[in-house]
Amino acid sequence: MYKNYKVLGLIMARGGSKSIPKKNIKLLGGKPLIAHTIEKAKMSKYIDRLILSTDDVEIARVAKGYGCEVPFMRPAELAEDNTPDYPVVAHAVEWLYKNENWQPEIIVHLRPTGPLRTSQQIDNGVELLGLNKQADSVRSVNEPNKPPYKMWTIRGKYMKPMFNSIPGVKEPFNAPRQILPKVYETNANLGVIWLKTIKRKKTIIGNKVLPLVIDDAVVDIDTEHDFFIAGALLRRNKL
Repeated sequence: MYKNYKVLGLIMARGGSKSIPKKNIKLLGGKPLIAHTIEKAKMSKYIDRLILSTDDVEIARVAKGYGCEVPFMRPAELAEDNTPDYPVVAHAVEWLYKNENWQPEIIVHLRPTGPLRTSQQIDNGVELLGLNKQADSVRSVNEPNKPPYKMWTIRGKYMKPMFNSIPGVKEPFNAPRQILPKVYETNANLGVIWLKTIKRKKTIIGNKVLPLVIDDAVVDIDTEHDFFIAGALLRRNKL
């Protein structure tokens, strides 16, 4: 069923990482960070083409070495610190159509900062979207370590709880986690989007978003500490 759809795996990795220089090709478990994403994507049953959008020649070279296509270099104006994801994805699909007359129905957005994802998670996401044509996208999510009901803001010299009350729960910031509403946060593992969502709604998410709940360990690498944790989990799981 799903092979009736053309599926593009898209990895986006710009060269200007501020938190960790050259983060996307920094070694993790003996191989560049981006290699973990490429290897799992190439194991997917559904991804027909896997391409990289980058502005960085070194990242492009490393990605090609692991079998990822790099058919173009991303324009500098789409590689700024504050560049959102939508125009980068739109540029990639437009380039493929204009230059190669190739167009997918489904785009799998794979962030290099989610190295613990599995090929099965990728396939589960594609299948979930394929069964729900009315949805806009699928996003991988997990339960956060600390729910927002336990969080505070600082106003002046005093703290204020983010949530003063929840129906039936007094002082949620002091309440047992078990009685608080379940919440989820998105993670770097996976985004699966219909091309029609990108074209019609000018977004890679939309407003009809299906959750793919990840119960396994999740790391979204942004700091050296995240690298340490991811390395330990890779060794434990032998990924």
